[in-house]
Parts: sequence; C-alpha cells; structure tokens
Amino acid sequence: MEASGATVERSGRLPAWLVGLLPLVLLGAAIGLFAALGEPGLAERNGIPVERLSVERTVLRPGEIELAVRNDGPDAVAVRQVTVNDAFVAFSQSADEIGRLDGDKIKIDYPWIEGESYAVGLVTATGGTIAHQIDAAAETPEADVGFYGLMALVGLYDGLIPVAIGMLWLPWVRTIDRRWIQFLLALTLGLLAFLGVDALLEGTDIAAGGAQSLGGASLVFLGAGIAYLGLAGIDAWLRGRRTKAGEAGAGPWRLAFLVALGIGLHNLGEGLAIGSAYAVGSLALGAALIVGFALHNTTEGLAIVAPVAEDESSSVRRSLPRLAGLGLIAGAPAILGTWIGASAFNPSLAAILFGLGAGAIAQVIVQIAPSVRDASGRLLHPLAATGVVTGLLLMYATGLLVSL
Repeated sequence: MEASGATVERSGRLPAWLVGLLPLVLLGAAIGLFAALGEPGLAERNGIPVERLSVERTVLRPGEIELAVRNDGPDAVAVRQVTVNDAFVAFSQSADEIGRLDGDKIKIDYPWIEGESYAVGLVTATGGTIAHQIDAAAETPEADVGFYGLMALVGLYDGLIPVAIGMLWLPWVRTIDRRWIQFLLALTLGLLAFLGVDALLEGTDIAAGGAQSLGGASLVFLGAGIAYLGLAGIDAWLRGRRTKAGEAGAGPWRLAFLVALGIGLHNLGEGLAIGSAYAVGSLALGAALIVGFALHNTTEGLAIVAPVAEDESSSVRRSLPRLAGLGLIAGAPAILGTWIGASAFNPSLAAILFGLGAGAIAQVIVQIAPSVRDASGRLLHPLAATGVVTGLLLMYATGLLVSL
C-alpha cells in the first residue's frame, strides 16, 4: 500500500524537465511584457547620444585612405565630415548611419605622401570627433599570388625554419646527463612562461584598439580559458585511451605534442601581428629582423625535443616523421597567421588568437612541471629554478632583436 501511494504521488508531480524549464518561461514572459509596454523608462534617453567608432583596419591606396570602422557605442553614429591634418576633405561611405556593432568603410580622397604621418578626424552629426592616427603612410599591398608568397616566406622565417633548426638539438640532448635534462625541461618552462605572458600582453594591447562592445581585452582571457580547458579535456581523453590500450612510453611524445601545439597557437598570433604590421607598412623587412626571429624562435624547437630526450624506444632516424609533424604543428601556423593578418586583420580576432596561445601554453606548463621535480619531490629546487630563470632571460634577450 505504501509503495502504491508513493507511485501515485510521483505520478502527480510535474516532469523534472518541465520544472527546470519553468523559470525560463517566466523570464521570457516578463521580458515580453516589458517590451509590450514600450520599455517604460528606457524608450527615451536624456542627454546627447553616446558616439563611439573604432577603426579596425586602415588601407592606403594612391590618393585614397580607407578606414574600416565599427560602431562601438550604444547609439547610431552618422559621419558627416572628415578631416586630415585639420583640413576638411571629400569622402564617401556606403551607409548614411552606422548602427550599434555595425561596420562600414569610409573612403577618403587625399593625396597622402609615403612615410608621412596623418591625423584623421571623423566628425559626427552631433559635432563629436573620432580621432585616428596614421604614423607612417605606406601603400597597402594588393592581395595577389606574389603577395601571399611573400607572406608565406615571412612566416617560414618567423616560425617553421627556426623551430626546425632548434629541433636539431635532439641528438645532443639525448647524450647529456639526466640532471641536465631536468635543467632543459625547467628552461622550457621559462621559455613557455615568457611566451604566455607575451601573448597576453600582445593580445590585450591589440584588443584595446578594437571594438570594446565585442569584448575588448576580455576576449584574450576568454580565448585563454577555452584553450586551457579544451586541452585539459583532450589530455584526459588521451590518458583514458592509453590506459585502456595498455600503452606505455607514449608520455614523452604526448608531452612534446602539447608543447608543439601551444607554440603553434602562439606563432599563429605572432604571424597575425606580423602580417597586419606589414599591411600597414610598419614592418621593417631587414636582415636584423630575420636574425632576430631566427634566434628568438629557435629556442622553441629545443622546448619541443626536451620532453623526448629520454625516450630510447626509437632512434632519431625512426623518430624523424614524428619530429617533422611536431615541427609543422609548431611552425606552420605562423604562415597562416601572416596571411590572415595581412589580408583580413581584425583586432577582436587577434585578441582571441593570442588568448588561445596563452591558454595552450599554460596547459603545457602544467603538464611539464611534474617532470622537473627532484628525488625529494621539490619543484623549484636550485637546478630547476636556474633553468626557469635562464629560459626567461634567453627569451628576453633574443626578443630584443625583434622589432615590429
């Protein structure tokens, strides 16, 4: 009888999914009622409109300056006049008014001179002025086959070639004492920590120039969180597969893969910055820059091979396909980044990419750290601390040679 009564009582209740959906239904009804009443208290705004335009991209052609703008404020913006160095100039645009989060291209007729700086002002219908500075004018290259070929070459110098050169240290690394391998792993932690902080700083700096309504600097940390949690989930899945398959000895190569992936995401963001800098004429393609990139990123190749230094299950010759794949993962994204940056640069996209790189690097640091512990279980023993500091100083010193 008691069981029968309980069954009747449960059958009289609402389904669990319906109970969970009820608050959402009530919230929707409240919002609908608010809208039906004409949004009381918000239908009319007092004071002058809040006008914000962010310039996402600048394209210079002979006799023309093109600005890709986005409405970053709550109110529509209407550009009525344009000034260049305080002189009114002719311009054209496709939309008479730019709504919230909408974008438009403003084409300015102006005989600019290469190498000169220009202060552009967009005067709105309310009399407000949005300022934009062009530090050194240079014609934006056309996106043809030759252009993408040049960007691919820059990406090779920036990422793939230095990483591949750094990976040539593997035979030497396999001959040194175990304590020095710990030192190299700690050095790798220093290298990656520097790259991670650099990615966060670069991302937040670029995001400051984009539309803040789309997230601004928070996009960097959003990307970092997505990359970190995504890689953590993938790593847990791979651990489960290896456990079920009874595989052993795959740990070092898995760790090397994660290192290469983290570096690859960082190089993607770096390539994006290089491509966009070249597109606006602020990248000096000289021998010093190539040497700087080579020294700066060669250490990334060392970071990839350090985790597999003690893997004696396969010779260097048999490991070549794996090493080649890791080199592509780490270095090739720089080429893709230069293509995107030079042809379709967007500050919000750049912020997310740099965030992805920083998050991936943080996950790799967590993975490498246990391998640095000494026999007593200490993480920051003297040898490890020295390795981390050496890695930080090495990246800082080589970074001084790279100037965009």
